Amino acid sequence: MKMNPKWRRYDRLMGPDTAGDVRAELRFHLEAKVDELMAQGWSAEEARREAERVFGDLRAVQGVGERIGERMERRRRWREYWSDAVRDVRYAVRILAKSPGFTAVIVLTLALGIGANTAIFTLVNAVLLQSIPVLDPQQLAVPQWSARNEPRKVGFHTFGDCSDNREDTEGCAFSYSMFQEFQRQRNLFTDTAAFIGPYQMDLSGNGAAAIAQGELVSGSYFQTLGVSAVLGRTLMPEDEKPGALSVAVLDYGYWQRAFGGSPAAIGRTIHLNHAAFTIVGVTEPEFTRLTPGKAVDLWVSVNQTSALGLKQSLTDATDWWLVVVGRLRPGVSRAQAQGALNALYLNEIFHGAKVGWDFTDNPRLTLEPAQVALTGIRSMYGKPLLLLMAAVGLILLIACANVAGLMLARATVREREMAVRLAMGAAKRRVVRQLLTESLLVSCIGAALGAILAPVGVSSLAAFFAKNTYSALYLDLHVDARVLLFTIAAALLTGIGFGLAPAFRGARTGVTEQLKGNTTTAATTHGRGRMVGLGSALVVLQVTLSMIVLSGAALLLRTLDNLHKIEPGFDTHNLILFGINPKLAGDTDAQIHELYTTLQSKLAALPGVTSVSYSSEALLDGGYSGRNVRVEGLASKGLVPVQTLSVGPDYFQTMKIPLLEGRLLGEADTDATGHVLVNRIFVQEYASGRNPLGLHFSGRRPDDPQWEIVGVVGDTKFGFLRRDDQPMAYMPLASEGATFAVRTGIAPAALMPTVRNAVNSVDPNLPIVRLRTQTDSIDRLLFNERLMARLLSLFAAVGLALACIGLYGLLAYEVGRRTREIGIRTALGAQRRHIASIVVRRGIVLVVAGALGGCIAALAVTRLLTSLLYDVKPADPLTFALTAGLLLLVGIMACLLPARRAATVDPMQALRSE
Repeated sequence: MKMNPKWRRYDRLMGPDTAGDVRAELRFHLEAKVDELMAQGWSAEEARREAERVFGDLRAVQGVGERIGERMERRRRWREYWSDAVRDVRYAVRILAKSPGFTAVIVLTLALGIGANTAIFTLVNAVLLQSIPVLDPQQLAVPQWSARNEPRKVGFHTFGDCSDNREDTEGCAFSYSMFQEFQRQRNLFTDTAAFIGPYQMDLSGNGAAAIAQGELVSGSYFQTLGVSAVLGRTLMPEDEKPGALSVAVLDYGYWQRAFGGSPAAIGRTIHLNHAAFTIVGVTEPEFTRLTPGKAVDLWVSVNQTSALGLKQSLTDATDWWLVVVGRLRPGVSRAQAQGALNALYLNEIFHGAKVGWDFTDNPRLTLEPAQVALTGIRSMYGKPLLLLMAAVGLILLIACANVAGLMLARATVREREMAVRLAMGAAKRRVVRQLLTESLLVSCIGAALGAILAPVGVSSLAAFFAKNTYSALYLDLHVDARVLLFTIAAALLTGIGFGLAPAFRGARTGVTEQLKGNTTTAATTHGRGRMVGLGSALVVLQVTLSMIVLSGAALLLRTLDNLHKIEPGFDTHNLILFGINPKLAGDTDAQIHELYTTLQSKLAALPGVTSVSYSSEALLDGGYSGRNVRVEGLASKGLVPVQTLSVGPDYFQTMKIPLLEGRLLGEADTDATGHVLVNRIFVQEYASGRNPLGLHFSGRRPDDPQWEIVGVVGDTKFGFLRRDDQPMAYMPLASEGATFAVRTGIAPAALMPTVRNAVNSVDPNLPIVRLRTQTDSIDRLLFNERLMARLLSLFAAVGLALACIGLYGLLAYEVGRRTREIGIRTALGAQRRHIASIVVRRGIVLVVAGALGGCIAALAVTRLLTSLLYDVKPADPLTFALTAGLLLLVGIMACLLPARRAATVDPMQALRSE
């Protein structure tokens, strides 16, 4: 039988043995059928035709054999590939082991770059990328409202879960009645929940009194999120009904810390703000937070607002205080749910509870994914972290350029080796693969070392974050698949990035030149062109990138200095601050007044304390309080905004705020007297050239109290350093929580334990909140600026060092390559200073070129820092000049050693050397 053409393909793909076996099997069955038919009386020709007809699926059988052959061929090729790869790796290990110093420099450089990137990315992942640790978080959606103007008849409460910013007329807070309307939309959501907080709650009944972070949630909260209890039960819808028992659910981590992980905690009664609650469960450990960065110690039902002494209302439709989250029903898209909810929302605000909007305000409701809507700390730290990620990416580019320059120099030394391999028949792609294998090997080793170092940097950054926040900050910094993939990708891209140029350089080695001449001659002949030009370009690139990072660091350092130079209007030194809130413990107004008086006297008597007072808020601590008032004689302006601060006796003496007119508030001044002080800005804007003493102002409602101005004091910053001074009024402190200010004559940190003991001696069940110094408070306000300035300065120093190493390596290589030329110049009478100046001049040219390129690039890049800068422009010429000068100075220092080596070359030894 004639051989089928496909069987010949078997011979090519499968090999002679396999293809022969297939052919033999097919022939056997065909001939057996022919013999069977001939035995029945068929002629030979008819039997063969019939057999071929019976075996009409022969092509299918051949196709199976074909596929088997192709699969076997692929396996053979993969075996050959991996065998070659293993040989390449073994050879790369031997080559790198022959130069341990060179290898160590490259590995450490890459470990620094990749490790820094991994550390920052781990933080970015924890703050910006990690999904909510609940069941199917992609099904959760959060309604948000927006309008052209804010509603005029609504009270807002926000804890920073969403972008609740009244200046942008948007938010995610809703009334309890609106939440119930959302909850009734069972055709859109399988479950709907609401929450607010966390609040600081005075917890007693578990040892010494302490402050716990408690969140108020609806009874459907845990059911909606799909979170179960590891012990006991979670809150249920029945717990939200009127008259239900007061119960609390503990966070797993808080249960471990505060209750020692004891199962006996279930059923125990604790007191929150002097109200009894029974612990009914502990959440599963995987549920660590709903809003990024927030940690909650315990949860209670929203119907416990009155028991906890909170002012939020379950019945007032104009009290917007709850964040709502719903789980979309399967088959319902977010767009469909948004359309239905928006119609319901508009109907409610226009025909239900009047909130002060009309149709021209264009109010609307959108439904955002919970992962996007619940911003938390992302709104505060998101942009700085992304900028840091960009900066550390530049450092990795500098490291790659540095290593590429070193590898190029090494490739020149190995040109004879490459020439021999090419002459013996190695393909150019084989040489490229071998050199890339070496690059990837050192990159992977550097990445492994960087991954080991990264947790140290991440822990330091997390500690810096935690130190500069008042509330508990939860960051999940474990290495997940996203971080692992990032590190692997960084290693591979880095290895390929810095390895391509040396690999292609090695593959283009001139075989004839290398084998005819000696190494020095060949290197000199070939080296005047591309290699040296590429090496110089890499140095210029390093200097350019260093200039960008240095400029950003310098601008932020100047910003930080400018912010520290701002005059806040009071003396910020030697001040200890701490908060207390006896109201949470159930104290009456008379008891609170007596407590404050006793505590003020007790603290003032401490050695080293010069004065003590208290106020409703601490200055320069990120807080704010204010109201709209009507000022006497300004009827045309209507309501005007005023910042307000309630203060105790001796407050202005303690804070060292100067009195400009009138008198200060005394012991006799209370809410009933209606006496207040105002600042100079208030007088300038609202007194209109009149004598401010004796003027009155009041709130928006007729029954609001009338306040009489009895004195004028200096202007002070209230919540933030960056904000301009605003009109401000100081009122006598009523019965509410207070922040004590203790002025010391010595270093305040040394007196902080004594202050704590004094407070405990007055009332051991009174928890202290945020014991710190005024300087610490200001540092917390400047957290983003300090974080960026510190890390950018560190990255800039690393980048500058790498650039200098790259410049030094290039010049040292050129000096070594041109030793013979330098010897000839010296023999012909060239002076040492002339030889040294050639090297230094070349280095300066590279630095100047890089600095100019860096200035141009920095002009565009530093604009991204605009929101972080203060009193300095992104294109500040002085900053750029100083940065360029620093680069030039350090560059000259990097040139000195190669220049010295060139100047001390012995002509006789240079002329003898090959």
